Amino acid sequence: MAQGYFVTGTDTGIGKTWTTVALMQYFKNQGKSVIGMKPIASGCDELGGQLRNEDALLLQEHASVALPYQDINPYAFALPVSPHIAADQAGVEVNIANIVEKYQQLEKSVDIVLVEGVGGWLVPINAQQDVADLAQALGLPVIVVVGMRLGCINQAKLTFAAIEQKGVLCKGWIASCVEQDMLMLKENIQTLCAATAIPLLAVLPNAVGLDAKAFAEKIDKTL
Repeated sequence: MAQGYFVTGTDTGIGKTWTTVALMQYFKNQGKSVIGMKPIASGCDELGGQLRNEDALLLQEHASVALPYQDINPYAFALPVSPHIAADQAGVEVNIANIVEKYQQLEKSVDIVLVEGVGGWLVPINAQQDVADLAQALGLPVIVVVGMRLGCINQAKLTFAAIEQKGVLCKGWIASCVEQDMLMLKENIQTLCAATAIPLLAVLPNAVGLDAKAFAEKIDKTL
């Protein structure tokens, strides 16, 4: 069966998808076959009569094997709001068991499956469960993407603490430089390194476009 990782973040819009693609390329560079999965996506556009999410399409594009879109993103919602609200407005309830089943099908076909969460660690996905429950149900080690901007130290420490409280293994964290000229970037990274034993896996630079190969080269060879 494939090795899997769950990619979460300190917030929405902080580079989870680009980081996931970089991780996919990192494993490809090791000669491994890889799939990226985004089980839940809100803020989808209608293409050819079907809802599609640009992040999920990017993961589909970079996969080692060709897969139907629905395998990559089984829950796609139009409204760009919290997924539990988007699902409710669509008359759908996100079922974690369905996602686990889909993941188990995917892991039979490749060496590595990277599962990208939606929003941050405690974003609700239905009336009772959140992203943390999904990661726990999948039984995957977590990689945290920290959006490097003002407030990131607090957000990162809260996320690390919540992951530990959930009893889920955190494999490492990645600093995603979402601001072009963040003040005291190096010092913020150093502060977080000193605040946690969770290893820093990479510092991904601010960029206009995604360069998967360049980003993959930034990842520490410890995964």
